[in-house]
Amino acid sequence: MDSNVVVSMSDVWVQYNHTVVLENINLTIREKEIVSIVGPNGAGKTTLLDTILGFKQPFRGEVRVLEKEPQKIQNSGLVGYLPQSSQHDRRFPVNVFDVVVMSVHAQKSFWGRLTANNKKRIREALEAVEMVDFKDHHFGSLSGGQQQRVLIARALAMQPRILILDEPSTGLDAVAQDAFYHLLQNLRDKEGLTIIMVSHDIGAVSSVVDQIACLNRKIHFHGKPKDCIPSEALEKVFGKNIHFLVHDEHCETCERRPW
Repeated sequence: MDSNVVVSMSDVWVQYNHTVVLENINLTIREKEIVSIVGPNGAGKTTLLDTILGFKQPFRGEVRVLEKEPQKIQNSGLVGYLPQSSQHDRRFPVNVFDVVVMSVHAQKSFWGRLTANNKKRIREALEAVEMVDFKDHHFGSLSGGQQQRVLIARALAMQPRILILDEPSTGLDAVAQDAFYHLLQNLRDKEGLTIIMVSHDIGAVSSVVDQIACLNRKIHFHGKPKDCIPSEALEKVFGKNIHFLVHDEHCETCERRPW
């Protein structure tokens, strides 16, 4: 396998309760790319992430993450994961520093004392997401965008090579979304991370990511946003009678187009 490939899925089929939810998935993700998996609710986006993470095993096909089976690197810290925001209790009485500490404890005995290196990693992770000045703040007092940054810092403290985000901009207003996506680009450029994120909003991510994969049970398009996603692929993923607004000056033919 190409050494620049960090995730490879070949003819992958996944089912729940004997019902196929992912069919013939072929996907290659390279180092230092931001890739968005887009599609409507129920398209299999979270299942795709679960398969990459090793939480779900395909009944056909092959998955490799950093050249290994996903289950073999689950506890290595090489893959950071931020699930949907609905899965977090944002009212939990803990400060920002302690939220990030949780990732360090996950890699050692929970009662193990933090080393100087541990503290350095935590501070660097908070600096990477521009939240080090908030380290003593109560987590629940932060805005939604700030909380997302702290949760990403928690993943970064494990020093991963891949960061996986499930609907990370849910609940953020337009300004916070823009700032959050800018942060992801900085993490790619400065930290060398590969970032895989799920979204249902193709318009919001089209100017941010390097690659888009349009998913609705199958992958109907995988390529650069500026290549202009074919109308037939959009119809298969999102259905008919949609309007798609692309905010990308590089794509001269992409305008507000009814399907």
